[in-house]
Amino acid sequence: MTDSVDVKLFFNFRSPYCYIASKTLFQIYDEYDVGLVWRPLGGWSGRSPPDRAKIKIPLTRQDIRRITAKMGIPMNPPPITTDPTIAGAASLLAQEKGLLREWIVEVMRAEWANGLDIGDEQVLCDVGESIGLEKEALQAAFTNPEYLQQMDDNWAEAQALGLIGVPSFQIDEEQFWGADRIEYVLDHLQNLRLRKV
Repeated sequence: MTDSVDVKLFFNFRSPYCYIASKTLFQIYDEYDVGLVWRPLGGWSGRSPPDRAKIKIPLTRQDIRRITAKMGIPMNPPPITTDPTIAGAASLLAQEKGLLREWIVEVMRAEWANGLDIGDEQVLCDVGESIGLEKEALQAAFTNPEYLQQMDDNWAEAQALGLIGVPSFQIDEEQFWGADRIEYVLDHLQNLRLRKV
């Protein structure tokens, strides 16, 4: 029996599948003795490149509409031009302040439930205010070179691991890709006998 393991989470706020995952992924960390190793990505990292994305958008929108309807959660896609980079950078500040979960949930709600552009600093400042992040610290986080470099490093790590999309979970040598793979993450942790008593 293992005492604890780390579960790396590679996540891009622009991915609708990360929005879906945000509704259930915390079960992993609440119900099992695991550590969250947070790996936010920015820009197009972990997503289909722009040319392919243009082709995928109509199918993806249909897919997401069906999934979110079945889950009973709202879906109002943000502007196609939305850039998630500053939301990812600010997530590292939120993590430092012990507010990562709140940041993930509320940023994804603003973007995917309310259709807002999370590349707009004011949208993120409003989210930050709602969860208790100071505006000045948040604005500094948007351009913090260490945070931006960390996201680049996260994508390099994901590529070195052979991960091809988001959300992705890494547990030792086991990889799980997709919002619909969370149940398999839970099964794997159950097999490792890591459920909290």
